[in-house]
Amino acid sequence: MSTFTSEPGTRLGGRYRLEDRIAASGGWAAWKAIDEILARPVSVITFAPGFPRLQQVVTAARAASRLTDTRLTQVFDVEDSWEHPYIVLEWPVGETLTDLLADGSVDAPAGVRIVAEVAAAIAGAHAAGIAHLCLQPEAVRWTAAGDLKLTGLGIDAALAGISADDPELTDTRGLGSLLYAVLTGLWPGPDHPYLPAAPMSDGEPRRPRQVRAGVPGALDEITARALGLGDRESQSFTSARELAQALAAAIPPMPLPPATRSRRDAPPAGRTQARTVRSAPPAENGWDGRRTSGHDRVTGVGGPRRRRGRAAAVAVLAVVVVVGLSAAAVKLLHKHGSGHPTGTSSRGASHQVIARTQVLVPTGAQGFDALRTPAEDPSDENSSLAVNLLNGSKAGWNTDWYGSAEFGGYKTGTGLILNMGKPVRITAVQIQFGSVPGADVQLKIGDSDTRSAANEESMTTVAAANDVSGLENFAIARPVTGQYLVVWFTQLPPEAHTHGRYQAQIFTIIVRGTD
Repeated sequence: MSTFTSEPGTRLGGRYRLEDRIAASGGWAAWKAIDEILARPVSVITFAPGFPRLQQVVTAARAASRLTDTRLTQVFDVEDSWEHPYIVLEWPVGETLTDLLADGSVDAPAGVRIVAEVAAAIAGAHAAGIAHLCLQPEAVRWTAAGDLKLTGLGIDAALAGISADDPELTDTRGLGSLLYAVLTGLWPGPDHPYLPAAPMSDGEPRRPRQVRAGVPGALDEITARALGLGDRESQSFTSARELAQALAAAIPPMPLPPATRSRRDAPPAGRTQARTVRSAPPAENGWDGRRTSGHDRVTGVGGPRRRRGRAAAVAVLAVVVVVGLSAAAVKLLHKHGSGHPTGTSSRGASHQVIARTQVLVPTGAQGFDALRTPAEDPSDENSSLAVNLLNGSKAGWNTDWYGSAEFGGYKTGTGLILNMGKPVRITAVQIQFGSVPGADVQLKIGDSDTRSAANEESMTTVAAANDVSGLENFAIARPVTGQYLVVWFTQLPPEAHTHGRYQAQIFTIIVRGTD
């Protein structure tokens, strides 16, 4: 069979422009593309002529498109013409559960709640007659905005030609594997390319409590029943709904954490100031979810967490992911748990405003070195990296490096500018900074991207915070309308693992407001 050879730049359906091929196998290819009508990134699956399972894939995609659960990746379009068939799906953002497990930045309690939420979503799909059959950590994504996404429902199995005599049981075993992984950091089988295999005993993976110290007995028992291990096979779960209900009963809802740190840094005179709050998860029944050191595990896998900012972000998810809540309730709780910008209770009017807003997708991003003209300073503050914030790359963006936190005396500030495509009213911004504290930052809104001190000074500063690191939430008490959003650094943090170098990093930006 020949391989489908669409090139970057190809347009499908008069609107979907292929950009980068991200996967290909046996007569199909997956692309990152742009929906030129709605100006948003999408995933597109294309097929070689004569692809033998085209009808199965199309049927699975159309079935998935009828589901309304926001935890499932949405199917936007299906074209099954034999000459140029394709499927268009929501572009998945965020990091996969594999990434979070591999670098140790997900706590076990947060991971269990992620799996519980996946189980609830799968149970809903089963009720509609749709199974996944390919549940792997790579299919589960967590976004910086606090949303959970499960990819590949039905479609991945159809692409690979996978079927099952008992689809519900197959998915239940897959959920059990995910649960085992978040409890131990290991995969209960030999076939995962990124996670180490769990130690075996009598042909079965050892139970979680035998692999990692501190796993609660109830969760160890649920995992064994989900995987059908040993003497628990006769009592094993046979459906995702049973597993979701068991997890709901075993994991008590966590209270909203207390605010542990707030910013009350005064902005320039005449400008609006916002407050950010970073929250920490409380211990749950004495199980604080910290990763154990290597000697606490049979295999020696583990070690300290290395990305404090992203771990804090996952901890916020642990607060809000409660089995049985509707997706709308989960999102509302997440907003309440991410900080109280005006110092009011989570039921305050400011949160009611945020709840009515939407995520605004920038159309462009570049460095914003505004205090010198291009002739005087040819540096563009790493504009070539800014695209990483638009396409979901984990590489992110960073400033140039300087010899001091005050930019080596060359300037008084620098930053990143986002083009929102048109004037919008911005109400909240969530930013994942680097893990090293020390950056002072302001958010500015304006109507021009001209590189000049005059343009920067004409912008309205709508939020400010000092000593930032990791995940920061900025709520704008008095929203301002403008086309350009600037993240403006007035002090840089030290660059990790270096001496005498200072550099700021941004990995994700989520902008909310109204257009």
